[in-house]
Amino acid sequence: MAENETAPDIRAQADALARAEARHNQDRVLDTGALRALAHPLRVRIYDILSQYGPQTASTLAERLGESSGSTSYHLRALAKHDLIREAADRGTARERWWERPVGGVSFTNPDAMATPAGRAATQLVMSEFLRNRNDQLLDFVNRGIAAESEEWQEGTLISTATTRLTPEQSKELTLKIMAVIDEAVDTYRNQTGENVRPVTIRADLFPLPSLGEQS
Repeated sequence: MAENETAPDIRAQADALARAEARHNQDRVLDTGALRALAHPLRVRIYDILSQYGPQTASTLAERLGESSGSTSYHLRALAKHDLIREAADRGTARERWWERPVGGVSFTNPDAMATPAGRAATQLVMSEFLRNRNDQLLDFVNRGIAAESEEWQEGTLISTATTRLTPEQSKELTLKIMAVIDEAVDTYRNQTGENVRPVTIRADLFPLPSLGEQS
């Protein structure tokens, strides 16, 4: 046992990993119908905005996306039909409906959906659009956003990559450790408001690289 790692520390870490695994075993796995409903570039962007910025109306989404409110209203209803989003119960009037994304994890990877051509196509479109949007945000920040931020925000920003060599079991353990840290931050600060509070995107990529002989 390492000098700086006691038995209680090891047990606490094991408990945290078990909680993270149990929590994400409860993530909603989107069925083919939900994936096909989401498989539209504008709907992915709407879904992502609701995830990152919280409740919106058709009008606020239209302004942000450069679309008509009629268009965003139509896509909101299509997403709501499959319970991907819902009306915000504590907001809105008879003239203006607010929409939100329910709290909880969502998985775009459904083995049953991937077994059919339509399911594979929908999954690939959703994941491609989602990752493209997040990559665009990252590149926009790198290209013109860093210098515009205050020193405090610059010091609070992390853009980093690393490579190591792991077994599948070690990769799973590291994945759970990262998820546990992210879950703790999300649970603690999800509804935080106040001065200098902004949405912060948290991204973790961890996947095996192809062997040299497998690369094209």
